[in-house]
Amino acid sequence: MSTYEEIISAALSLPPGTRAMLAEHLLESLDAQDQKRIDALWAEEAERRDKEIEDGVVTPIPGEEVMNRLRARYKG
Repeated sequence: MSTYEEIISAALSLPPGTRAMLAEHLLESLDAQDQKRIDALWAEEAERRDKEIEDGVVTPIPGEEVMNRLRARYKG
């Protein structure tokens, strides 16, 4: 058995909560710097959109209405 397979086997034998923590640590280790930058950009975008709503520049559409429109648009 390869080292990779041993690690996967050991990880899958962990309790669900521990596996979740391991997965979180592994994901955080991938491009952590890029993720921080991406998170900051999304936060800025959320703030911009919130301000547009507060200023009356845009009117939000309820999520259920959006989903209904999408379902109607993509019905076969």
